[in-house]
Amino acid sequence: MPRTAPALLPLADEGACCAPLAAPPLDADAAAAVATQLKALADPARLQLLSIVLASGAACICDLTEPVGLSQPTVSHHMKVLVDAGLLHREKRGRWVHFSVNGEALRDLSETLADPRGVRARA
Repeated sequence: MPRTAPALLPLADEGACCAPLAAPPLDADAAAAVATQLKALADPARLQLLSIVLASGAACICDLTEPVGLSQPTVSHHMKVLVDAGLLHREKRGRWVHFSVNGEALRDLSETLADPRGVRARA
């Protein structure tokens, strides 16, 4: 018995292989900003430090070395990376430096990961 070929759905544009994008992708500047934040979060020690600051609301650098088991200079380096990525705020009080979470940056990053199209409205 001869087999018949399955019926194919018609293409909207016979020259296109895929459906058009629902929205434009991230532009180069937005992608670079998000990549910087993701790189900062990609280190387990930095992720742990951020979670400690997030849980406590604010933290002094002197309170961050013991929980992660790292030296003060190493913790300072990791905190600088998080500050430079815009994920933390840094405030010097006398001899000590205190850190707090940049809630807006974390919210924006979360929204971008949930819906990358939303980043253009903020950029």
